[in-house]
Amino acid sequence: MKITLVGIGMGNPETLTIKALDVLQQADCIIGGKRMLESLPAGCTNNRIEGTAPQKIADIIKSSGCKSIAVALSGDTGFYSGASKLAELLKQHKPDIICGISSVQYLASKLMRPWQNIRLVSAHGVDCNIVAEVLNYDEVFFLTGGKITAEVICSTLCNADLGCAHVVVGENLSYPDENITTGTAAELANKSFSPLSAVMVKNEKKFSRSYVTQGIADDEFVRGDTPMTKQEVRSVILAKLKLRQNDIAYDIGAGTGSVSVEMALAARFGSVYAIECEKAACELIEKNKIKFGAYNLTCINGFAPQALAGLPIPDAVFIGGSKGNLAGIINSVLAINPNARIAISAVTLETQAEAINAIDKLNLPNASITQISVSRASKVGRYHMLKAENPISIISIG
Repeated sequence: MKITLVGIGMGNPETLTIKALDVLQQADCIIGGKRMLESLPAGCTNNRIEGTAPQKIADIIKSSGCKSIAVALSGDTGFYSGASKLAELLKQHKPDIICGISSVQYLASKLMRPWQNIRLVSAHGVDCNIVAEVLNYDEVFFLTGGKITAEVICSTLCNADLGCAHVVVGENLSYPDENITTGTAAELANKSFSPLSAVMVKNEKKFSRSYVTQGIADDEFVRGDTPMTKQEVRSVILAKLKLRQNDIAYDIGAGTGSVSVEMALAARFGSVYAIECEKAACELIEKNKIKFGAYNLTCINGFAPQALAGLPIPDAVFIGGSKGNLAGIINSVLAINPNARIAISAVTLETQAEAINAIDKLNLPNASITQISVSRASKVGRYHMLKAENPISIISIG
């Protein structure tokens, strides 16, 4: 039995390679999705069987009795294709694989752009972090489908203050009704596009720092009268939280957003939610978000734990202010994710006692308490004197 997995390109027979055309026309049986079978060139067998799931295709092949079978696969066999799983299922038959023209190749050629440096992301029936991808790469290609459409991509960018990003949407590529639309995310957010569109996004707004450091200097933040977690304390908090690049993090009682911003810079492929009840502080958070290019940071004006409702499950949580409801916030966070890493800052003995009581009631054996005392030197006449800041206790869980 001869089995060939064939990438048929965009669907228009004109985008087939000569090798793919030859294999399809010589096959006794062709298996593929409905659109692929409808797109076959002239001269192909009428023995066509619809199937898209790799296991179903493998079962059809094993029971077909045909000598030469071609499986028609959309685009290129190496670009988010079912070919890899199918090849594994059929490895005893040693199938051949014929590559095809992918949607990113086709769209890039239409735009007269190179594509070797473009970030390739599949949003076809799977979740992806749209904002993180756009923030971390100069240009991103999204293969859409399912709940993530071109409109969703544009509206998500707008909600993250990235409405100025340049977007290209390619619909029905290679077909007579092909349509390529360009504009900013804000201009395209309310338009309707084919659910299987190809989307390219080019964004000039990036994280303002190419490096990640714990403890950005205090004077780099936009401040005001809102309290701010100081540089040295932030360094310890971030160390305790052990943030990873794709983490979801909360900053509860975010103040100026200094911790939120550092969280967002550390979790470059994740998302950070700053919960703050004071509107003036929320305005400062937005200003610092823009200053540091931390567009993966979302500010929520409200009180915790109520404001946590509906947010993604957190990996790490910092509690810098609780309005007297610390135990309730800890309970709510651990109810959402019992394995969440939590750091709590306490300036007063009462807050420290409240945190310890809450930890004892929950019987959390992996909690730790660290006190930080920072002194900063200032010049007095010909001398330098150290002036102590208020000691801060950091209670960490997880």
